[in-house]
Amino acid sequence: MRLTVFGATGSTGGPFVRQALEAGHEVTAVVRGEPTALIDRMQGTPGQFLAVRADLMNPVEIEPYICGRDAVVSILGSAGRGPSTVRERGARSVTAAMSKTEVRRLVIVSVSAAYTEVKDDPFARFVVKPLVRRILKHPFTDARAMERVVRDTDLDWTIIRPPRLTAGELTRDYRIGVDKGLRGAYRISRADLADCLIGIIDDPDFHRATVSPGY
Repeated sequence: MRLTVFGATGSTGGPFVRQALEAGHEVTAVVRGEPTALIDRMQGTPGQFLAVRADLMNPVEIEPYICGRDAVVSILGSAGRGPSTVRERGARSVTAAMSKTEVRRLVIVSVSAAYTEVKDDPFARFVVKPLVRRILKHPFTDARAMERVVRDTDLDWTIIRPPRLTAGELTRDYRIGVDKGLRGAYRISRADLADCLIGIIDDPDFHRATVSPGY
């Protein structure tokens, strides 16, 4: 598939790009800063890779890098705990550009702890998530706003809500919950999250669904 990725320079974006290339996908990474470092990181990885610099919040500027692609993957996030609208503004820009270019498939990464899910166990529902929400109030507000933007479109979207992300290895030994969360899932490695993203990109069973991966 021909993929356009936003957030490729992040801790999850890097593993995603590498795994997507190794899986035979053609990847275009649109970044806010200089793409040189990302290009260097991908040296030696097989497949077709292009990294370009553009204003991610300008739909007109990113349209050329979405046009003709099979899917868009957004792994945008904000650094720190302060107020941020990176996810929401990024979602507005990306979905607007997709509507203009008639590209329909969108996979976007959110966060599990921002929501109370049907399948949450009591420890997650009453202890873990309330605590984390107090600490990460502003990033979670941004994530919820992002999801509202995506859900209001007619795109073939999938929202991924991972639990706590770790620097662990790729295991492919994770579970997936659809639309109702995943009971007992408190963590997943960034490498396995990237694997999950790649696995559902071309699967229509996950269109307009919320996916919760975890161990």
